[in-house]
Amino acid sequence: MAVDGADGGAFTIKVWGARGTLPGCGEGQTAFGTETCCVEMQIDGHRLIFDAGTGIVALGREMAAEGAGGADLFFSHVHYDHIMGLPFFLPLYKPGCRISVSAGHMLDGRSCADIVTDYMRAPFLPITPKVFSADVDYRSFQPGDGLTPQAGIEIATARLRHPNGAVGYRVSHRGRVAAYVTDTEHEPGETDAAVLGLFEGADIVFYDTTYTDEEMEKYRGYGHSSWQEGVRLAEAAGARQLVLFHHAHYRDDAALARIEAEARAVFPNVVVGRTGLAFRLAEPVDRREDVDGGHD
Repeated sequence: MAVDGADGGAFTIKVWGARGTLPGCGEGQTAFGTETCCVEMQIDGHRLIFDAGTGIVALGREMAAEGAGGADLFFSHVHYDHIMGLPFFLPLYKPGCRISVSAGHMLDGRSCADIVTDYMRAPFLPITPKVFSADVDYRSFQPGDGLTPQAGIEIATARLRHPNGAVGYRVSHRGRVAAYVTDTEHEPGETDAAVLGLFEGADIVFYDTTYTDEEMEKYRGYGHSSWQEGVRLAEAAGARQLVLFHHAHYRDDAALARIEAEARAVFPNVVVGRTGLAFRLAEPVDRREDVDGGHD
């Protein structure tokens, strides 16, 4: 098992939702979890959350139960599957809780606050962000900007290829690196330099593997990639662990299990993202096993 350095602080990651477009439904879509995109990273006691799909609802309940004081939330973008859990995230309703919400794919000059306000309004919801009791700080940035949510935590960002825009993230702390890259489309035969930069030498990478290479032509322009491209990028970048992410809404458990087996045949350190999947990153000086992954 990987062990954190004595003075480096813990760096843990947990998947709260890995599906794309729609939550899973029916008996054939439960083994890998039913929730849409949400990944939590806790670094030296500081909590970062990437996307607010339905998975953030259970995360919010856990945070409320433990009396968590806050978190930094980052949107890859604001298509519904990535934000549908936001109005039901309990820490937003807790007085004294500090939540920052960041987005970097603004359209028509709108800010992060503008987009959240536009989403949470009648007749689609009976409440607006005005009901939040927490101290909410909305932050807007441009793809390519560097972010520092907490001293010692650095986040690089890059523009992704997706309708309406999307942003990929590379989180670094004491030599440990995790990348979150979802909702991006690759050009067959070309390497996306932006994604490669986010993946370079990372301990663990989350990548949009909605389709297979064989399906890409059918879904050209939808803004998603394949598990085969995820493997190619991870190998080219020297990433240690690949997490297949943002599963096609029609993909059942049996199909995901087959994809995992096929991917492992060419890149052994790969796993299909699923609710409850957890990792702990060790400091470089203490890497006996680079990434320790498991299920809750």
